[in-house]
Amino acid sequence: MALILASGSPRRLELLRQLGIEPVVRPADIDESVHDGEAPDDYVRRIALGKANTVLAEPDHVVLAADTTVIIDGLILGKPVDEPDTRAMLHRLSGRRHVVLTAVTIRTMDHTVTDVEESTVTFSPLSDQDIEWYVLTGEPADKAGAYGVQGAGGLFVSSIDGSTDNIIGLPRALTARLFDDLGLRLLDFSQFGA
Repeated sequence: MALILASGSPRRLELLRQLGIEPVVRPADIDESVHDGEAPDDYVRRIALGKANTVLAEPDHVVLAADTTVIIDGLILGKPVDEPDTRAMLHRLSGRRHVVLTAVTIRTMDHTVTDVEESTVTFSPLSDQDIEWYVLTGEPADKAGAYGVQGAGGLFVSSIDGSTDNIIGLPRALTARLFDDLGLRLLDFSQFGA
């Protein structure tokens, strides 16, 4: 049986590789725009499911898809579109708490399961110099909320309530539970066996 990762995220791939799992990577290209009035939980579920559905499920394949977003002041912060957007997101997050949601979808030929993990992150206050330095690293460009907790952006995080894996983009405990819900075992895809 093959595990297909419907994502081009190097962070999701790395989280799986830490478990000895080397999935087949098939990035899903879908419209990730937010619908008017769409709740954040509904949004990440729709995107994760949409990603899973773009990858053809074959009888011996299991498709894994996920979507992560940051929510602050009721706004969904996806990936920044440019450097001014990056700066604006970081200013908004500075010295404040925000929520990170990741929806995970597991799909086989016959069944699909999806669930959402929530974590809360508190940022330290950021100076304009801090923000400019971080923008110049290039790290925020492809990350929801314009930061990566696992990289240089972790410098700005004063506290986390919940799963760090979730903030990175793939809550592995939730993912394992969803595999269990389908009668599968995530670690059966690991090269470490057992």
